[in-house]
Amino acid sequence: MSVREEFDDWATEGRDKGMEARHWHTAKHALARMPVEAGDVVLDMGCGSGYAGRALRDTYDASAVYGLDGSPEMTRNAADYTDDPQVGYVVGDFGSLPFADDSIDHVWSMEAFYYAADPHQTLEEIARVLRPGGTFYCAVNYYEENIYSHEWQANISIEMTRWDRDQYREAFRDAGLYVAEQDHVPDREITIPDADAFPTDDWDAREAMVERYRELGTLLTVGVAP
Repeated sequence: MSVREEFDDWATEGRDKGMEARHWHTAKHALARMPVEAGDVVLDMGCGSGYAGRALRDTYDASAVYGLDGSPEMTRNAADYTDDPQVGYVVGDFGSLPFADDSIDHVWSMEAFYYAADPHQTLEEIARVLRPGGTFYCAVNYYEENIYSHEWQANISIEMTRWDRDQYREAFRDAGLYVAEQDHVPDREITIPDADAFPTDDWDAREAMVERYRELGTLLTVGVAP
């Protein structure tokens, strides 16, 4: 199954809203770090329901936000959820971004980058479209150090890229992006029961749940175009 087919199904089933609710726990903290200024143009890559683009417009005076997704149904839903003429949606491929060289000030991607068929090519495309000094904020929960995410591949037909922290840094640099920062954004909104409630249906021990959400959380890597 292709990315388009997989996520068209998700959008039709209404799973985009569930993704938004889960991702927002850490996305809002990462988005708050983005150095967006008045007049900037922002690309939300793998936009899903479009929540990140709407949040950026609500917070900053960006001149335009583009949400790109490989799923036409996702972009259709996102447009239905959005009442802002400065936010637009486009169906596109991560490996060939439909934007001119040096045309984007900031790129955001949450829980989408690892679906790229060729992540190195995607990084080269991001470096191409970013203006000098532009940033790429890449947020993922599926990564090597997060052992609790490893089983996700079995639940989806699309091949996902599972890099570790060092591989992200190296790939960013290979694409010509400086790595400005990299850290973990904890999820402090997931309720973790007291120790006597374990084991649960999903967790054998409280310590594992604490590690997954409070310590590992979302891996955020920030690249800057020279």
